[in-house]
Amino acid sequence: MNTDFTQFNLQPELVQTVVERGYQTPTPIQQQVIPVMLSGQDVIGQAQTGTGKTAAFALPILNNLDKSIVSVQALVVTPTRELAMQVSNTVYEYGKHHRVRVLPVYGGSSYGRQIRRLRDGVDIVVGTPGRLIDLIKRGDLNINAVHTVVLDEADEMLSMGFIEDIETILKETPETRQTTLFSATMPPAIRRLADKYLREPQAITVKSQQLTVQSIEQRYYLVNQFDKTAALTRLFEVEDITSALIFAKTRIGSDELANALASRGYSAEALNGDLSQDARERVLNRFRKHQVKVLVATDVAARGLDIDDISHVFNYDLPYEVEAYVHRIGRTGRAGKDGIAISLVTPAEQWRLGRIEKYTKQRISKANLPTEAEILSHRDSGLLQQVDMWIKRDRCSKEKAMVADFVEAGHDPMLIAAVALKLARAEEKQRPIENISEVKMRSQSRGNRDRGRGRERGNRRVFVKGKKGRHGGNRHSKVSHEDGMVRVSLNTGRKDGVRPQDIVGSIASHAEIPGKIIGKIFIQDKHTVVDIPEQYVAQVLSKTGSYRVRQMESVTVERA
Repeated sequence: MNTDFTQFNLQPELVQTVVERGYQTPTPIQQQVIPVMLSGQDVIGQAQTGTGKTAAFALPILNNLDKSIVSVQALVVTPTRELAMQVSNTVYEYGKHHRVRVLPVYGGSSYGRQIRRLRDGVDIVVGTPGRLIDLIKRGDLNINAVHTVVLDEADEMLSMGFIEDIETILKETPETRQTTLFSATMPPAIRRLADKYLREPQAITVKSQQLTVQSIEQRYYLVNQFDKTAALTRLFEVEDITSALIFAKTRIGSDELANALASRGYSAEALNGDLSQDARERVLNRFRKHQVKVLVATDVAARGLDIDDISHVFNYDLPYEVEAYVHRIGRTGRAGKDGIAISLVTPAEQWRLGRIEKYTKQRISKANLPTEAEILSHRDSGLLQQVDMWIKRDRCSKEKAMVADFVEAGHDPMLIAAVALKLARAEEKQRPIENISEVKMRSQSRGNRDRGRGRERGNRRVFVKGKKGRHGGNRHSKVSHEDGMVRVSLNTGRKDGVRPQDIVGSIASHAEIPGKIIGKIFIQDKHTVVDIPEQYVAQVLSKTGSYRVRQMESVTVERA
């Protein structure tokens, strides 16, 4: 297998997963941390977010898992629930060929679901300090057999007052454990913690060299997930775009977005892993020659893309890793030119935006989408500028003769000009100005932290077994009660032992969508109905028959 990750002697399944994710060369932090952790030695890693540290500790943990052990073997402590979810998803993805069992635990989420998962058996637990201590004290989480503990973003946990909680957790683990501590900075309190609980640690410091450049204007727009395409087309109306690169999260998403833009009159094509090398080169050549104005790509497909005159980079979906954000927007503002990087951000993604700002040490400006009136005014202005330009050029002798014929026939010259302008802007009908719904903020503000034991509120997903949900949902209704959501039905239910997390995990994994965007789940005796964001419905339905929920294979999904 052609990858530099083979140097670590990782299990072949792990190397395969790394290659599938599009990585060939380890980052500096991975290069140094992986072999040390594989040897069992403690580590102090000083590295910024976005340097690849999650893989640096996830791969050794997965490589050293003992499948004969039924108790929790590794524990990752994070400062926030958002980071706990992100790390959990990443570890799960790296361990998918190992069938690894990973559980994120954090305040604001159901105790019952987490406890049931723990009783069923979990290999790796990723959690926030408050919820971890709660579960330990209740006797639901036993970490007496943990052989690896990772403290992620320790300085962040220090600033949030979690140091005592971390010490409480470490005291519950065996003294023989391996401990890895990651921190962007090393204040005295973190050094004291390391001196007290780590055994002869190997100190590794990696400074990120690649940051965003000053010539790139960065801004973001806060929108609902289902309004992203409408928001994008509004921006296309007013931005001076010569060529644009749009990043989507998935291969299917890139195809759907490219098709949606093309249907609205924009010259757009997708660049993803489905293309052969020849097809990829043809698409890129059309983009370089400006025969195609917009390229919609995934991160993996865009690797190695080297084009200097991209005026705009759009993050249709924010990347999970902040380093990927830097790589993305670095494709504009090249060769001494200015560039513009625009991100479409949902309320649920604002925490990720904050991590990007912290990593790049640059503020990303919030902007307002152009209104319908502003777009219409911009269209009028653009048309008038074109007319003025052609008047000054005076290269329209044939058209003058045609106008003269109309005037000679008795038509009003003013009416002739008005009709000509109307015909000139006929293509605007292909670009309707779509409505944008009001953004409703989550109950938790950007950056809100898990500071206590189970104090978080605003649990997004509602699992209902009765007839009525807390928000007026009805399990018998075929229509979702939430704007932008579509209800689908799965042919498995309570009699099959189905749990909400089984549904979320299966749909997210097979349809390649984030589990957190899945809405209400209503589990009934023989089937389950689920709310899916409208833009992902086709993606979810396309995988029907391939879903596996618990012991039931070939689960079908259809519109409710």
